[in-house]
Amino acid sequence: MTATVTEAAVALTEVEKVYGAGPGRVVALAGVTTAFTRGSFTAVMGPSGSGKSTFLHCAAGLDSPTSGSVVLDGLELAGLDEDALTRLRRDRVGFVFQSMNLLPALTVEQNVALPLRLAGRRPEPAVVEEMVGRVGLANRLGHRPSELSGGQQQRVAIARALVTAPAVVFADEPTGALDTRASAEVLALLSEAARDARQSVVMVTHDPVAASYADRCYFMADGDFVGELANPTAEAVAERMTDLGAWANRAGVGNERDAGRQR
Repeated sequence: MTATVTEAAVALTEVEKVYGAGPGRVVALAGVTTAFTRGSFTAVMGPSGSGKSTFLHCAAGLDSPTSGSVVLDGLELAGLDEDALTRLRRDRVGFVFQSMNLLPALTVEQNVALPLRLAGRRPEPAVVEEMVGRVGLANRLGHRPSELSGGQQQRVAIARALVTAPAVVFADEPTGALDTRASAEVLALLSEAARDARQSVVMVTHDPVAASYADRCYFMADGDFVGELANPTAEAVAERMTDLGAWANRAGVGNERDAGRQR
């Protein structure tokens, strides 16, 4: 909402995503325009069905919008073929998911090095070890995921996301399966990536405490951004979400009544 396209790690302009046609048509994104600066940590929140996941998928190049523009690290996604998109996601985008998606047969070192190998680059052991050390697992290089706690596995996933030095990291409910202590460790690492490595971190979450680690929190409803908080606190985020949920419920009742009149 504040950065220009040229200075942003990722920017969306009038992005619309529509599924289906006719009476069953669903507008998942309704003309979203926003941008995320390099070195920023942004949380995205909203009620279920507000468009958060669709927004993340379109911003990351995992899905194509019906209309509008997505510019990621200076490249307009609409102009890229599937091979170029794959390379862009592999080299310039990091992903952190709730499920971690680590390969169980690989060690910590091998999981972190995997994006480099997939890019056809020979991993430098010192680089991989430094990245694993940054997430506090230097003594676990030879361990497999089954030998780690959930929080440790998510730290491995973060190291893997950061090893290619991406322009932007997209995190989808990264603390959803973690306890309070592990969540705090993971969120501190994401905040550090934004602050120290100048990487843009965009995190979709349902947790006001997680959102409080971000520099800014954006709120979604009905497929668009409807508000934001700078330097959010968990209490302020929770209050805004309560208000947003009540507003959505009232809007839903109104829509049902309108539909009833039309019938």
